[in-house]
Amino acid sequence: MFVDSHAHLDGPPFEADREEVLLRAEEAGIRHILAIGTGEGPATLACAVELAARYPLLYATVGIHPHEAGLATESDFGELERLLHGKKVIACGEIGLDYYYDHSPRPLQASVFIRQMELARAAKLPIIIHCRPSAENDDAWQDCLSLIEQHWKAAGLGGILHCFTGSSSDARRALDLGFMISFAGNVTFPRAQAIRDAARQVPLDCMLIETDSPYLAPVPHRGKRNEPAFVKEVARQIGELRGLSDEEVGRQTAANFYRFFSLPQSSGAI
Repeated sequence: MFVDSHAHLDGPPFEADREEVLLRAEEAGIRHILAIGTGEGPATLACAVELAARYPLLYATVGIHPHEAGLATESDFGELERLLHGKKVIACGEIGLDYYYDHSPRPLQASVFIRQMELARAAKLPIIIHCRPSAENDDAWQDCLSLIEQHWKAAGLGGILHCFTGSSSDARRALDLGFMISFAGNVTFPRAQAIRDAARQVPLDCMLIETDSPYLAPVPHRGKRNEPAFVKEVARQIGELRGLSDEEVGRQTAANFYRFFSLPQSSGAI
């Protein structure tokens, strides 16, 4: 049993064969997939909600990615607020800070991040965090975790650090804030020793696995389009690091997912 806790299944990468991709996931033992609803920007906030309504395998999130923070309007925030109350919407995200590309000004990223934390708090949903530092330093991690401490910790709703690339100290700080740590396909990359070090240290009952499809395909699929069935390679790598089988990692991280979101472990989603 496996759960892919973060996949982008909307848009052109999966338009031609989405049903086949989901069938392969089910055949590989993927019980559920969390479809991330950032789309191509605020105008497509409902993308994952629409997919989750069609496929029992999927749950959904809704959020404005920091890349598109500069595009968000008041009407977009109103739509986000409405969508956060959808039946199969279980989190707000992915939201946060991206200092690597800086597609939106950093102060604006922070203000949109804070605004979305407020909406998530009102909806009583956890948040899914995107945090990518600049190439020079880890400034985004410091800023992101500080904003969470200031504007989110008191909510007591926790969240997920998706595609974790921070340090072990960043992970400990996030765990103290009630967050889960999710590892993606880059944990298998040859140069990703720091991520593997963190994957050894994060408590197994606080860990999730994901693909971040269609991005970051793990070894041995690197260079191809990623898809949820490949989450088993993430489990395999973490199992090798911790002396466990991929099935053991899959069962534990799936149980973590259902526990964190207070979801049934039945084969069909709500």
